[in-house]
Amino acid sequence: MLSGRMARVAPSPTLRVTAEADRLRRQGIDVVDLGAGEPDFATPEHIKAAARHAIDTNFTKYTPSAGIMELRDAICARYRADYGVDFRADATIVTAGAKQALYNAAMALFEEGDEVITHAPYWPTIPEQVKLAGATPVIVQTHGEDGFQIHAQPILDAITARTKGIVINSPCNPTGALIAEEAMTAIADVAARRGIWIVADVTYEKLLYDTTPHNLVKILLERNRDRSVICSAASKAYAMTGWRCGWAIAPAGAITAFNAIQGHSTSNVSSITQKAAVAALSGPQESVTMMLNEYRTRRDRVWEWLREDPRFTCLKPRGAFYLFPNCVDALEPAGVRTSAEFAEALLNQARVALTAGEGFDAPGFIRISYATSLDRLREGVTRIHEFVARRERGRVSA
Repeated sequence: MLSGRMARVAPSPTLRVTAEADRLRRQGIDVVDLGAGEPDFATPEHIKAAARHAIDTNFTKYTPSAGIMELRDAICARYRADYGVDFRADATIVTAGAKQALYNAAMALFEEGDEVITHAPYWPTIPEQVKLAGATPVIVQTHGEDGFQIHAQPILDAITARTKGIVINSPCNPTGALIAEEAMTAIADVAARRGIWIVADVTYEKLLYDTTPHNLVKILLERNRDRSVICSAASKAYAMTGWRCGWAIAPAGAITAFNAIQGHSTSNVSSITQKAAVAALSGPQESVTMMLNEYRTRRDRVWEWLREDPRFTCLKPRGAFYLFPNCVDALEPAGVRTSAEFAEALLNQARVALTAGEGFDAPGFIRISYATSLDRLREGVTRIHEFVARRERGRVSA
């Protein structure tokens, strides 16, 4: 028999899509994978060189569970340069991706009887981790007609006497939406007065497509420093998903608690990965700009291609690398009732993998990752359009 907590948690829909696409590819089937939240770029060479050097110099032993001091100092320096904030290494911990940083925070801060507010559409891991901690996720909906903007007032209106935390994901996966600095300031000020934790998932912080101010880190550290946790990773900005390196920035006492959890679960991130992450954060940043520019091109092109069928409606995302189109008008022509059925039929019949909106608490939408080449994006969108048209012809002739 499994523990009772397993009844509260659901499998990751994004990982399920990745696994199914991989299964089909191993059978020799040509699948256009638009589901993966993973850069298709190679890890930059200077980062790989640092990892090779770590191996060659036998830096292959255990490290402190919270990470080597060189990397924790590099995190401090990177955020000082990027955001104009100062904190010490004892306010950081190195984790196996941002997912572990968020998990540590959920386990250390939330418990039975607590409510934790977050916004939808959401990355599915966020509410599931809250449930694993025994707390109750309180979901505030954002809306496609205004670009899924994360507004302060609906979040503030959801606060009750049981509210222990607020989780903000910006740029947001799956929508690419940003929270405005003014909204983050309003939330931080109320949270500070009421003793509420704010956990900010800024994993896509380097993938911003315009000049809109987005210094959430400075706002939180200036206005709610004693109860703010900032989670991020090297995964997206530096094309290091498989290296598994993230971090959290939080008050020293919270970091001590996170380290206790980590010390009894995974312990330290790979020593070799940590040296690579030092090179990523401390070395040249031109590769980050190069990838961002390429993502912008892809975003614009796939957005244009998708709109060749007006039944798909979508605003351009302002961050991350996902389109989140509304597909409701394409469902009936395709002979399906839900976006989940649409995604399943698309994979089985057209061999295109994407993630249905149901996994993000957004039925009627689909998530398309453009973290792949323009050729594959063109092929994928072409298959989507042909799938709908073919199914529609079949329904009419029947």
